[in-house]
Amino acid sequence: MGGANQQERLAKTEAAKWFLAGFIEGEASLLVGIKHHETSRYGYYVDPEFHLVQHQSGREVLELAQQVFQAGRIYPKPDSPNCLVYAIHCRRTLWEKLVPFFETYVVPFSSQAKRETFYRFREILELMNQGNHRTPEGLARIVEKAYAMNPAAKGKQRLRPLHEVLARILRDHTPDTLKHSE
Repeated sequence: MGGANQQERLAKTEAAKWFLAGFIEGEASLLVGIKHHETSRYGYYVDPEFHLVQHQSGREVLELAQQVFQAGRIYPKPDSPNCLVYAIHCRRTLWEKLVPFFETYVVPFSSQAKRETFYRFREILELMNQGNHRTPEGLARIVEKAYAMNPAAKGKQRLRPLHEVLARILRDHTPDTLKHSE
């Protein structure tokens, strides 16, 4: 009888993951914030995030996501007190838990737009894992990819134009000079 119960629990867990994947397809956001900070080496830093927003009556779905990913936190949405946000900010968790979940459960059945956003998000995480955000060229490449993530986004536009961010990141840096001096 123990084996049957275990199989039943596994089936329920798998069903919950598929339910969550469908919910994520419609309601989740993959974001890469480009945050201005004077003490950052190049004036900006990159902040990848996953968000799932629900009215407070839908808290169970956010708790399911928290249970499935074994990470993240739920908090009130700052500009909308009746809404809650489930968010994962930890890059390692995004890479080790969210990316495999998306590849298995979300991407195979998602819209073209969601797939393209995910692929860019995954590529940015991979570049960061390789340390590319620690060089001006690498950070500029990541910023360009982040700006291209949601070209037809319904939400807010970026605070600063891409050329302005790149100019700050790459100031005092001339790649051609480096190539000629080698």
